[in-house]
Amino acid sequence: MSARERVRDHLLAHAVAHGTFTLKSGRTSSWFIDAKRTVCDPAVMVDVAELVLALVPDSATALGGLTMGADSVTFITAGVAATRGRALRAFSVRKEVKDHGGGGRIAGWLEAGDRVVITEDAVTRGTSLLEAAAVVRDFGATVVRLVALVDRGGTVGALAAAQGLEAVSVFTAGDLGLPFEGA
Repeated sequence: MSARERVRDHLLAHAVAHGTFTLKSGRTSSWFIDAKRTVCDPAVMVDVAELVLALVPDSATALGGLTMGADSVTFITAGVAATRGRALRAFSVRKEVKDHGGGGRIAGWLEAGDRVVITEDAVTRGTSLLEAAAVVRDFGATVVRLVALVDRGGTVGALAAAQGLEAVSVFTAGDLGLPFEGA
């Protein structure tokens, strides 16, 4: 069984729930995915990292995204990349400006001029990816791609393209046999 098949099977068995769920947008959905249940499971976390890493352009120097959704994907991917001889700095974008310590919205290691891949575990519209991209751009780094483990909404590509960004995902809702929950 391939890494992709193992991760897909794990998502379906452990991360996807059916019922009535309220999404971040306020809309309701007949299904929800807690992708962290898969990303954080040692049985498949290296597989997840390898699948995400395959979508990280060679020119990238850092990975990160909006905390909490991006953290697990970012850090396991950067860790696996390091074991493969590829150095990718990792960081989180805080939801609010920190008013003590070093301050700001970036936690971890990001440098102005870095070429960044913004990550997320699961997206519906992609607003978290786009918010993180805006913070990274304001910091002085260049966003080279947006990568989600699961695109459950099917709209992030168009929203990203409208801002001059490319969005890709390892899996779509359709890959999981589920309907898109976009817009």
